[in-house]
Amino acid sequence: MGRTLPSATMVFDGEAARWSAFRRALRREDQAVFDELFLAARRHLAAIAHATSPAPMEAVLLAMLLEQRRQLEGLTWKLRTLEPADPPVAGSPV
Repeated sequence: MGRTLPSATMVFDGEAARWSAFRRALRREDQAVFDELFLAARRHLAAIAHATSPAPMEAVLLAMLLEQRRQLEGLTWKLRTLEPADPPVAGSPV
């Protein structure tokens, strides 16, 4: 039989375990943010599985960045829908 490769989930969980000491050294509120980043990256396991990088953490980090960008774009869109089209000029009546 040939050598079997670990699944993307196993690789992902291994990377999360490698960073566990770093996580423990963070403040409690930062640990929660750290956990959220890994949960966000987990949503992209299929893409991570297709990454052929010898450093799997690169794909995990890109997945985290993708989720952060998605959230930023969503918040930007919401902010634009809340702002008036032409903000009033300072000193002019509203």
